[in-house]
Amino acid sequence: MNNANWRDTKTANALHLEAELQRRRERETEQARTLIAGFLTQVKEHGPAPVPLKARSYNGSTTYRTPHVGWYLKNNHSVALDTDGQFYVLSVQGSLLARFSGVTVEPSDPPLVLGLGGRDGESLDLSEALDRVLANDVTQHN
Repeated sequence: MNNANWRDTKTANALHLEAELQRRRERETEQARTLIAGFLTQVKEHGPAPVPLKARSYNGSTTYRTPHVGWYLKNNHSVALDTDGQFYVLSVQGSLLARFSGVTVEPSDPPLVLGLGGRDGESLDLSEALDRVLANDVTQHN
């Protein structure tokens, strides 16, 4: 096999792997959205009520208001769902202005496992996190 063929084969393999990873992420996101839709139905009927969501600075020492209302999925308030089922990672770059004006956080695709690969080593299945909220087991203080 010459260098050109070897390079073409490696490129094709890399593109194939990338496409497979993307398909897997899309499937997981769709499964997570299905879980979230079921959660929203249950929480609207049985509670708990949504709370104002706050984001934390990257160093964790300061909280900032967000325009969102919803439910924290982990006790450390690092991730949450809003009342429309949007998933948020609640970490932001802090600033003095943001202390007064609040911050905007953008929704992201929900994972099936919260915190997977994170530095703290604490991962939690999305389904378990949603069940904990329904059981009112997630601390709602801030």
